[in-house]
Amino acid sequence: MINRKILPVSLLSPRPVLLLLTPILLLLAACGGAPPAAPQNQAVPVTLGKAERRTVPVQVKAIGHVEPYSTVTVKSLVGGELQKIYFKEGQTVRKGEPLFLIDSKPYQNVLDQARAQWERDKALSAVAAEDVARYSELVKKDYVTQEQYNQTLANAKALESSVKADEAAVQNAALNLGYCAIASPIDGRTGALIVHEGNLVKANADTGLVVILQIKPIFVSFTIPEQYLTQVRENGTLRSLPVDALVPGAAAPVTGSLNFVDNAVDNTTGTIFLKGLFANDTEVLWPGQYVNTVLTLSRMENAVVIPSEAIQASQQGTFVYIVKSDSTVELKMVKRAFSLGGTSVLSEGLNGDETVVTDGQLRLVPGSKVEVAQGLQTNK
Repeated sequence: MINRKILPVSLLSPRPVLLLLTPILLLLAACGGAPPAAPQNQAVPVTLGKAERRTVPVQVKAIGHVEPYSTVTVKSLVGGELQKIYFKEGQTVRKGEPLFLIDSKPYQNVLDQARAQWERDKALSAVAAEDVARYSELVKKDYVTQEQYNQTLANAKALESSVKADEAAVQNAALNLGYCAIASPIDGRTGALIVHEGNLVKANADTGLVVILQIKPIFVSFTIPEQYLTQVRENGTLRSLPVDALVPGAAAPVTGSLNFVDNAVDNTTGTIFLKGLFANDTEVLWPGQYVNTVLTLSRMENAVVIPSEAIQASQQGTFVYIVKSDSTVELKMVKRAFSLGGTSVLSEGLNGDETVVTDGQLRLVPGSKVEVAQGLQTNK
């Protein structure tokens, strides 16, 4: 006879197993899944913004480099001792103001000698001219030979040529004497002195005496992608395109205008080189600085603009949540044309009169009910 062990009914019941598995399943769900969206009957706190239509500028941003309008290296055209400097390093000078004085005594002596020689030859030429007039009458009467007359005429012409040469020598000596006083060729700001008083300077030396930079007006050079070249050329023929330059640390940008478009695209970078011209009356722009530049190509009329925070990304593209009249949200796919400050300009997706969610989108699904979060402002 076979003895069978009968188990209690309580051990065969599934209840203990379910009690054991329940906390494990809850733990796995908490660790491995994303937070569930709020139930549709529970309002999600969000911040809101408004879509609107307005005129916005179409702009290209770039890093610019400030360049002087003109750069002049002042050199001496004559050699000698540098006797006087009329300015201080870094001083602003005007065109025609004296800068340097080179010892002029040697050049004054040369000028005096040239003038004396000129006066001497002019006197001899006058006597020779009288001899020619007298010999011309004597040769007619055969009082002098034709050879004597010809010799007198040749002497007179030679002296006339000497007078002209002397006059040129006087002018050249006066020119060199004038070069001893060096004036500023432009309005600008001087740099560091390369030579000082007492030094001997050479004519047309490679180093020069000082460098002057003209900074009123001033250039800002920058490059933009070649895709904007067509707009630059088309709009630039109709009006002067504005260029804004913001110096790091400055409170506000300064505005100039596009002045130069290079004649070729850089094939290595795919960019075109441009220059903006700025009056720079307050000298905010300084040669050598790097600044943020904004070139305004045109203005887009009646464009749809929304806060940039409202735009979300997905595998299907960019989208926004719009709030309907019953305080529920609807997902709308949009396309962003470009960003402008803290706003985005849309090329399609919205009409321009919608209310969009700018914060709290992670808890939303289409149809979710929303309310404005307490203590948070609605973006305008």
